[in-house]
Amino acid sequence: MFDRTRVRLRLRIHQLVSRLAAVGQAVPVRDQEDTMTTVPSTCDRTVVTLDTPLTRAVARHPAGKGRVSAAPTPPRPAPRTPTPRKPSYRLTRRGRFVVFLAAMLAFGGLTVGLGTQVIATSEAGEPVPSRAVTLQQGETLWDVAAAANPGGDIRETVHEITQLNALSDPGTIQAGTTLYVPLY
Repeated sequence: MFDRTRVRLRLRIHQLVSRLAAVGQAVPVRDQEDTMTTVPSTCDRTVVTLDTPLTRAVARHPAGKGRVSAAPTPPRPAPRTPTPRKPSYRLTRRGRFVVFLAAMLAFGGLTVGLGTQVIATSEAGEPVPSRAVTLQQGETLWDVAAAANPGGDIRETVHEITQLNALSDPGTIQAGTTLYVPLY
């Protein structure tokens, strides 16, 4: 140790020992040099302990010796092996921006790639063979569907007429309206 560090350490040790003595325990302080002792351990390493007045005082102090009990203390359970924790990820502001940008690019790519399959064009669709029918007074769409497809399902025929004529509400058709009815 450096001399300055050793002086500070000894000063701190003497302060701590004097606090211990103030508690009511008179601790004789030897003014000897601090010594270091080496103790061989079972781990193929050498353990170095610092022998200071403070460590000697703590060793003699009743609080430093632990409790004395009549029964032997039970052995401690083996320490649990730590379970591997799942790593937690925290994104910075720039990382969140990059993730957002990647998501938007993926969304845009999917929109362009899959959006080409559903396109409104100016070309005519597949023509449906049909005939024009003008509604008379008191005639309903149900009557027109029954006359157009006598052997088929009338509900489906009403639906097809509604789609072919782009009717939003088939119940509000006025007399004199011209409807296109598919041929069956």
